[in-house]
Amino acid sequence: CSFFEGKLNVSVDTIQHGVEGLSYLLTESSKLMISEIDFQDSIHVLGFSDELNQLLLQLYLDNRKEIRSILSELAPRLPSYHSLEWRLDVQLASRSLRQQIKPAVTIKLHLNQNEDQTAQVLQTDPSTLLHLIQQLEQALGEMKTNHCRRIVRNMK
Repeated sequence: CSFFEGKLNVSVDTIQHGVEGLSYLLTESSKLMISEIDFQDSIHVLGFSDELNQLLLQLYLDNRKEIRSILSELAPRLPSYHSLEWRLDVQLASRSLRQQIKPAVTIKLHLNQNEDQTAQVLQTDPSTLLHLIQQLEQALGEMKTNHCRRIVRNMK
């Protein structure tokens, strides 16, 4: 710590903030795979010299693929869909109620996670299932908007 303060005449906090800022700039730029021109526009507003801007650009171009591969390794491995089974159960009567209709939908969701297959069993009533379907259809509809398409395009 005293090396930086003594030799560079810069406080440790300033160095720490600089390293954190540089890390953030490179990680976010690599996540979005922004173009060379977009990167230059992003750092131009920081007010650095042209020489430093070129060094940062070269640092980004040289390391963006490696940064993306490291980020993909750090990303959590989420389960993926394999198959789905469902069953509709209807209770027509009970000892206390001779005439009743009580439907229930049972869903068995098979998932793949890290080469292993797991199953989740869920049960719901038809009205909740219909509400869930409507919400999912609404989300799919929102994915077709220009705003979402632009975000997805930048994520690739």
